[in-house]
Amino acid sequence: MKLLFKQRIFSWFDSYDIYDEAGQTVYTVKGELAWGHQLRIYDRNGYEVGLVKQRIFTWLPKFEIYINGELIGSVNKEFSLFTPKFNIDFTGWQVQGDWLGWDYSIYNAQAQSIASVSKEIFNWSDTYVLNIHNPQDALYVLMLVLAIDAEKCSNNS
Repeated sequence: MKLLFKQRIFSWFDSYDIYDEAGQTVYTVKGELAWGHQLRIYDRNGYEVGLVKQRIFTWLPKFEIYINGELIGSVNKEFSLFTPKFNIDFTGWQVQGDWLGWDYSIYNAQAQSIASVSKEIFNWSDTYVLNIHNPQDALYVLMLVLAIDAEKCSNNS
């Protein structure tokens, strides 16, 4: 399954549209006014299915992950010198990527590939291609990519 993750250019808050290979909107992500990033995820029917919420007052960035209003875990940036590292406590997955973190892969505990994420450089807005092996993992992969992108946005500001 391939998803195209595209940030809206003219938006006050982080807003994204996520398309499938046929160009159909699968998810819509809307940022909200809050301390830190708060990103609500809606399915194609407009129902809220997830939330990525940044915890503030932490030494390193931390994002809580909610599915259908229930906290299921978090994504924490870990201290590292050259490559970004994240602790993902709700799936047991690991992220490995380049030093910019624009292209990375997601693996399960058995080192099997879950997804690969690549940033398209020559676009007006942040655009990522998510290649997901199992469509059932799509929402989790999307939430992880949102947390990593929000961390990069916070880090660059």
